[in-house]
Amino acid sequence: MTDVAVTAWSLHVPGTCPAAVVPGLAGPGSEVEACSPDRAHELLGRKGLLNKDAATRLALCAVHSALGLRPGQGRAVGPPDPSVAVVASSNLGNVGAVTDVVAMVRDGRRKQISPLAAPGVSGNVLSSAVAIWFGFGGPALMICSGAASGLDAVTAGTRLVRAGRAARVVVVGAEPADEVAAALHGLREPVRDARPPLRQGSACVILEPAGQAPAAPLLTPVPGDPGESAGETAAMDLTAAVGDLYGALGVAQTAVAAAVVGARAGVDRVRLICRDAPDGWRAVDVTARVSGR
Repeated sequence: MTDVAVTAWSLHVPGTCPAAVVPGLAGPGSEVEACSPDRAHELLGRKGLLNKDAATRLALCAVHSALGLRPGQGRAVGPPDPSVAVVASSNLGNVGAVTDVVAMVRDGRRKQISPLAAPGVSGNVLSSAVAIWFGFGGPALMICSGAASGLDAVTAGTRLVRAGRAARVVVVGAEPADEVAAALHGLREPVRDARPPLRQGSACVILEPAGQAPAAPLLTPVPGDPGESAGETAAMDLTAAVGDLYGALGVAQTAVAAAVVGARAGVDRVRLICRDAPDGWRAVDVTARVSGR
């Protein structure tokens, strides 16, 4: 079975920087504060952002950074690359856009709905927007499975690599924190009891066959219920540091775990778990490379 490696990562949480989330983390961009969705043009350039919702803008920023592109570097040109797949995770990404359109229809204002708004209410707008923007022509999947959504997306990415469906998989998670999204998130039972409020943010990890990246950390889905206790997961629970990224949380924790393990700072293995009672669970291990593997 093909081993899968995390070859690049990014964390994009407006108002903070990766080094603040993970003290001691160093590297290009680690001390740069992430821009908000309305300032996404500073990273992405202005062309093409019209009618993009906040979650899509955040996702584009995360992928842009993970690919190591310069601020303002343009969109992809030429034919799409069929060897690169996209798996996106977001539970509330475009609910604000959907609510706006539904309200206009209900009020009898159908003629006021812009044709440009139509793509924004599609269920897979986030994954398709990333694929089109960066010229990825492989499979494009959208995962919206609740608390485990981010790690479900990561797991789906590993399966695409192992099945030979893609030479590279871009896994991205993003959530907004607009009024509608925050209200829906607040209705979740675990949130009412203990979870922190919804936080807008995004993250990206790039997955490739391990043989193409000898030094990159390995990623392995965990079969069976991982149980309630796993001591090594505590350091990867980012909710205490940034709030609840919800559909982006699993991707964000994978990115941070890969950065920590890859830094060779004495941490060789991290188990990540995303779960709650209504949505179930998903777990993955991020491990350092064994010599010769």
